[in-house]
Amino acid sequence: MATPQHAIAKADEALLAELGYKQEFKRAFTPSEVFGIAFSIIGLLPSIASVLFYAVPNGGPASMVWGWAVASLFILCVGMSMAELGSAAPTSGGLYFWTHSLSSPRCRNLLAWIVGCKTVMVILTSRDSNTIGSIASVASIDWGCAVQIMAAVSIGSGQTFIPTSAQTFGVYVAIVLSHAVICCLGTAVLARLQTFYVIINVGLCLAVTVGLPAATSKANMNSASYALGNFTNLNGWPDGYAFILSFLAPAWTIGAFDSSVHISEESSNAATAVPWAIVSAIGIAGILGWAINVSLAFCMGTNMDSLLTSPAGQPMAQIFFNSFGRNGTLVLWSFVVLAQYMMGSSMVLASSRQTFAFSRDGALPFSSFLYRMNSFTKTPVNTVWFVAVISIILGLLSFAGAQAINAIFALSVTGLYIAYSIPIIARFVFKNNFRPGPFNLGIFSLPVAVIAVSYMIIMDIVFFFPTTPQTNVPNMNYTVVVLGGILFLSILWYYCPMYGGVYWFTGPVSNIEKASDQSASSIRGSVEKNVQGDVREVPARA
Repeated sequence: MATPQHAIAKADEALLAELGYKQEFKRAFTPSEVFGIAFSIIGLLPSIASVLFYAVPNGGPASMVWGWAVASLFILCVGMSMAELGSAAPTSGGLYFWTHSLSSPRCRNLLAWIVGCKTVMVILTSRDSNTIGSIASVASIDWGCAVQIMAAVSIGSGQTFIPTSAQTFGVYVAIVLSHAVICCLGTAVLARLQTFYVIINVGLCLAVTVGLPAATSKANMNSASYALGNFTNLNGWPDGYAFILSFLAPAWTIGAFDSSVHISEESSNAATAVPWAIVSAIGIAGILGWAINVSLAFCMGTNMDSLLTSPAGQPMAQIFFNSFGRNGTLVLWSFVVLAQYMMGSSMVLASSRQTFAFSRDGALPFSSFLYRMNSFTKTPVNTVWFVAVISIILGLLSFAGAQAINAIFALSVTGLYIAYSIPIIARFVFKNNFRPGPFNLGIFSLPVAVIAVSYMIIMDIVFFFPTTPQTNVPNMNYTVVVLGGILFLSILWYYCPMYGGVYWFTGPVSNIEKASDQSASSIRGSVEKNVQGDVREVPARA
């Protein structure tokens, strides 16, 4: 008699076959571990530390607290729309697979190409939207970790040490390479690590939320009216626009939640585990992140200029230093760095799976080399190192100045938001036979999707603007240049005479000839056995 676990495994394999792919990964991720990778990539406290400099000058305490609350609700709408797609078709290809399945035959190949390139290209910072967003996410996360390590060195030296770009880049390279080594391990090892990552992240959030107010002196403790109502605009934009600019902090922090989709072929009960991992990770991050920002707003003092110009290079590190002193800050900051490091390893894992899926369909350079499974670890080792190398190349932008590296942070949001928007729009705009999985918003699907897409379009436009209205060449926001260049090269490559993707790219390519009758019967409903057909329904659960 088949056990429930065996029945779930067979249903997962049958659904993947319906989507056109054979089972190549070991399904070692439990539902809680699928949540773990989404939540660990969000990495609340270290993420907030990395991008707090976006909120502090654009409204101060009020933007930190209420900007986070408002943006979190919009991000939850994005997550719910994504969760519906992930529940209907849980495959590592994720966004680009959904785009091709739901779009019109007239434009599906081009749209899938763009989305695929942005996913792998923020990774490569090259051609497709979701790929771009993923790799840029790796670069921005690991760069944030390097900056946090150098901040610890600065604090340990009594703030006499000021790191150079070369020193920070050297630490960054070491971090990326170590993550590549970790992500070459077997799937079971990587899955078990997620539980540890969640414990560290939640423990850190609680420690700061409770411990920071207890350790802050009365001189640095702000009143409720200041912490919750003071709006200090240091950058010169109109107050309303400055408030919206502060959204980059929560948008970057609560981002890359589609990572759980990219490990769906390694997940047990993927059609249910993946969507709930997305929604629960966003929801919990929104609540805990708001609590952290409230705690910081009460304990940051009133001199925001000193936070932004601190020798430590990080506003949060300076807040900790003011409250905990040198030794206490170093202890707490070491855990912040650890959480950020774990966040980076999870992002490399997800990015490598997305790259693997795209190369599986022959859509990347050297796809035949990238689409290989290591015989010993049963993981795509080649794509792991591909992501690492491209991330290191992206890190070289640090030598172009602070605005260039900040563009990577913004690019990881704008690139992913473009990739997120396209399949959501395709679902409702094009004629298709989308059939939802276990996670379904019902009549609320369209209103939530409209809110989600509207928010992402507005944020993409906002994040193209410079930090201040009075800007010059060194201080310009180059996100639009980098993203626009990537999109231009992506489309140019697609239409390149003789060699372009228009001549050979056909979207997802099935690597299984035909699902067996037994597999087909376990899929609820009758659907075509064509990977270029509609997004499939989920398997029936016994």
